[in-house]
Amino acid sequence: MARLKGRGVAAVNYPTGMNLGGDPSQALVHATTTGSFVITLSSVDLGQGIKTVAAQICAETLGVPYDTVMVDTADTDTGPHCMGTFASRGTHRIGNAVIMAAREAREVLMSIAATELEVDAGDLVTDGKGRIHVNGAPDKGIAVLDVALAAHFKHGKTISGRGIFLKPKSEVVPETGEMDPDSCQAHACTVAEVEVDDETGEVAVVKMTNAYEIGRAVNPALAHQQIVGGAWMGISHALYETTEPYYPDRSHGPLDFSEYLMPGPGDLAEMDSVIIERPASNGPYGAKGIGEMTANSPIPAIANAIFDACGVRVTSTPITPEKILRGLDALRGQTN
Repeated sequence: MARLKGRGVAAVNYPTGMNLGGDPSQALVHATTTGSFVITLSSVDLGQGIKTVAAQICAETLGVPYDTVMVDTADTDTGPHCMGTFASRGTHRIGNAVIMAAREAREVLMSIAATELEVDAGDLVTDGKGRIHVNGAPDKGIAVLDVALAAHFKHGKTISGRGIFLKPKSEVVPETGEMDPDSCQAHACTVAEVEVDDETGEVAVVKMTNAYEIGRAVNPALAHQQIVGGAWMGISHALYETTEPYYPDRSHGPLDFSEYLMPGPGDLAEMDSVIIERPASNGPYGAKGIGEMTANSPIPAIANAIFDACGVRVTSTPITPEKILRGLDALRGQTN
């Protein structure tokens, strides 16, 4: 019996968004009488943090504190249009739509503030702390709350904005197959280190080292959490999870999550990750997408590490102990 160590490398590039007739998403932004702002979306937060990122982008564009921005993800009957949460498009598409809506709302906000202060709107700036003042004269200003109250009860105006991000559809060139299928591409590389038990065929993923180029990381903490969560999914797809039909028949499949085979907390490898920022020219503050690709590169990296460790090349997932033992038997047969 021996625990064989191996290291494998895999790299991916992943598109942000799709070429589905423009792949649009819309956003609405409006101010309340309390000086806070509400973003209305139909985009679903699957746990990837789109609400947090949308609020950050809106606050940055409006020039107001983050904690004064709320996100309302309405249903698709009453909310603005969204193509959906897929293709790692959330931050890119929704973020751009939020910027457009927030810019429109900001114009109204500054216009009313200018009227209240009796100055030109072009001379005003926001301090990011809930106040608007004359550029270079901080003492001559007004609170965003007071502007919102004046808009609602004095001027009869709505501080609001609408935004929609649309990527022009790219038709295929018949002669070459050339087209522009996405908005930008993110990149990742994973180095996986494993130990393979040559008696049982069991694999332990010991460590993963990751590098992700995702444009601007709007929220680095969330991005790192997605890398860790994606790596867990990658380990699960590589070594545990399978799809229908279950082998050898459906009766061998799980009936609920208590029977579904997946890694537990003790199976998660040591993680060492770095984020490389190369802002995309068409992304919201330079952001691309990170979501789905975090589960991609770990899978082939683990497969390559297993091959490096024991010489068995498994080309189907999950890479079960049975497959490794059969591969080891085949190798031993070749040497006898």
